[in-house]
Amino acid sequence: MSAKADKPKSTPKKKQSTRSRGFYTRVLDEAEQIDFELASGVEGLDDEIALLRMRVRTLLENDPDNIRYIVQATNALVRLVRARYDISKEDRKGLKEAIGNVLKEVAIPLGIGIGTGIAR
Repeated sequence: MSAKADKPKSTPKKKQSTRSRGFYTRVLDEAEQIDFELASGVEGLDDEIALLRMRVRTLLENDPDNIRYIVQATNALVRLVRARYDISKEDRKGLKEAIGNVLKEVAIPLGIGIGTGIAR
């Protein structure tokens, strides 16, 4: 057998990309498929971080008593920012404290009590 015959065949990148997108697009309607195609061209987490920040703000404005979702969204934001900036353990603590302070500064004027966590 030649070395060429032993070498595993690789699928060209375009076919791999189309195949993986096909996996997801099977469950999406036409509008979602268009959104998926647009989203697949985006690199990094900056847009997701900005979107989640907007959602946290919307939650605080429209549903300030929904502490469970506010805490979940804030925790997700912390994880995204940590992933985006590859933050050290010490920096993570400071980031959590800073986000907690922001929530307290926004929540207290709105009359919302914030605990240290939510039991699941």
